[in-house]
Amino acid sequence: MPEGDVLLRVARRLSLALSDRPLLRGELRWPSLAGHDLTGLRSVGTVSYGKHLLTRLDDGRTLHTHLRMDGTWQVRHTADPPEPLRRPNVRAVLGTDQWTCVGLQLGMMDLVRTREEASLLRQLGPDLMADDPDLDTAVANLRADPERPIGEALLDQSVAAGIGTIYLAETLWRHRINPWRSSSGVQAPRELFATAHRLMRRSADGPSLTATGDTRAGHTTHVHGRAGRGCRRCRTLIVVAPIGVEPMTRPAYYCPTCQPD
Repeated sequence: MPEGDVLLRVARRLSLALSDRPLLRGELRWPSLAGHDLTGLRSVGTVSYGKHLLTRLDDGRTLHTHLRMDGTWQVRHTADPPEPLRRPNVRAVLGTDQWTCVGLQLGMMDLVRTREEASLLRQLGPDLMADDPDLDTAVANLRADPERPIGEALLDQSVAAGIGTIYLAETLWRHRINPWRSSSGVQAPRELFATAHRLMRRSADGPSLTATGDTRAGHTTHVHGRAGRGCRRCRTLIVVAPIGVEPMTRPAYYCPTCQPD
């Protein structure tokens, strides 16, 4: 599932493509929104909150989308004549005279009053992609379940929004913390969230996605996706194991030497 750095980049791209020009296409191919046509409206920008996207419109409404596991937004030059885009995996088409944004395999879609956006996000913790994230609230949310494994807690979007399996692995590796250590056993949880924020924002702001700062192929992570390969710090083989409770388990990559149980 795309993580906070990806969603912030997508939000910026949608804003650049759609803002300040009227929509010539505003199709929402979603059962509960089938009667809505956004043609003629203008986007006033898209923002991300964790893994969620909020495209705000000049009529006071917001289109909320979530990519889930398989969703993408593709941005392409508007064709003349317009592409029919009849494929069943097309869930939304937002187009101006210059750019057309196509939402494929989107996993969630809502249309609400912009002033009611908070109702869509009320179950989420602080947005770690924010310029100045509320780390104290993230720590308080973490401390509410002290015996929960730290890796599982970091994946919980109600604790803090934005972290997925990549930044779970990369953050804990940097702090030499085993993913299955209890949350109460983490001495400086605020530092964990600060690291995740810093890594994701650097990736979002850089020329391409990277959790390490290195954009070369094969060097964009230290541990995630590197099972069976040597740890970049101690050369111990990286291992991966499921973390969480079925059916929501996710893969956690870690170094057994740098991050002992």
